[in-house]
Amino acid sequence: MEHALDSIDWTALAADIKTWGGELGFDAVGIADPDLGGAEGGLLAWLAAGCQGEMDYMARHGTLRARPAELVPGTRSVIVARMNYLPAAADARANLADPRRAYLSRYALGRDYHRVLRRRLQQLALRIGHELGPDLPPPVQRVFTDSAPLLEVELAARAGLGWRGKHTLLLTREGGSWFFLGEICTSLPLPADLPATDHCGSCRACMDVCPTEAIVAPYRLDARRCIAYLTIELRGSIPEELRPLVGNRVYGCDDCQLACPWNRFARPSPEHDFAVRHGLDTATLVELFGWTEARFRERMAGSAILRIGHERWLRNLAVGLGNAPTCPEVVGALEARRDDASALVREHVAWALARHAGSR
Repeated sequence: MEHALDSIDWTALAADIKTWGGELGFDAVGIADPDLGGAEGGLLAWLAAGCQGEMDYMARHGTLRARPAELVPGTRSVIVARMNYLPAAADARANLADPRRAYLSRYALGRDYHRVLRRRLQQLALRIGHELGPDLPPPVQRVFTDSAPLLEVELAARAGLGWRGKHTLLLTREGGSWFFLGEICTSLPLPADLPATDHCGSCRACMDVCPTEAIVAPYRLDARRCIAYLTIELRGSIPEELRPLVGNRVYGCDDCQLACPWNRFARPSPEHDFAVRHGLDTATLVELFGWTEARFRERMAGSAILRIGHERWLRNLAVGLGNAPTCPEVVGALEARRDDASALVREHVAWALARHAGSR
């Protein structure tokens, strides 16, 4: 096999892979070396500080995240792809500014990105295997999209797809940060691209705007304070001291991206699967809080939001309603769930009602 592989023009194949990726709807494709040894120190320090919160899987996999060749034995290259998801939705800032509305992170307004990207990456992997022909044993190829212990942003930066912003997300000069990442770990010895350079300079807009001050230092996020973590990953009670800061953000938070100057270059995604569903970009807190579990499951089928379940959905909305202006509609919605079957929901409803009782 080695002799047959020697006849392949790897530079030409890498160029073809990028072209095929574009044909599948990816905005950019790059190739990274799987050796991420230089990133292990920062990862271990972050874990030692407990910044992962209750995301035990982060610590459980430890340094495996920086070792793709251990995650997928035989890996010699990592193909990294990015896809713009920004929906043509109602103005995000206007939504945030209206405390009666429910703010949902832009990435979750359409269909579940895991399914969309995984399907496209599988198609790309199949195309690569097909182009190599039947005379060669099929290469080792495994597809991931936020579904394995990989340092995705690190890989993407090393593949030349952008640089890590101070908010820890990947940034590009031409499209900001509104995109998903996916990877193919492959045994093919593809030439790695040059890493991207940092263009954040002295800007700290993302750090200054964070409602909970979760970006504790440039390029360092304490998940325990991040609203995305609190509303999506955290399974129990949202800490009381942070609830007023959550505002009307009921699934994720985009403040750091909305504040980033590079995102002024972002354009809405043409991908139909990322289009807004069920009017989620303009829905009110009261409206969503009234959903039964059956309604929640029906409306959120095929959405990333489904994974948090109805109980945490109500928990988040109760906090949003506790931060909303006091009015009969809001108080009535909360009163209707004062005796909810879930202790978690009852706790947050009681907190919200106490806030409104105090304001009255």
